[in-house]
Amino acid sequence: MFGLGPTELLIILAIVVLLFGASRIPQVAKSLGKASKEFKKGVEDGEAEAETKTKATKKKRKANKTKV
Repeated sequence: MFGLGPTELLIILAIVVLLFGASRIPQVAKSLGKASKEFKKGVEDGEAEAETKTKATKKKRKANKTKV
């Protein structure tokens, strides 16, 4: 996993526990999960919007070509 061995993961976990405290780790994990979910939703919404605009632009170009 990301080229990290078990020793490195334990060190990172110990640092996280020291920074946030054992009682806040579930809250931090929950917040990270929500942020990740919102980010994915935003990316999907952005892609859908871009696709809609692309289709509209193609229709306009096609309509303009048939008029000329």
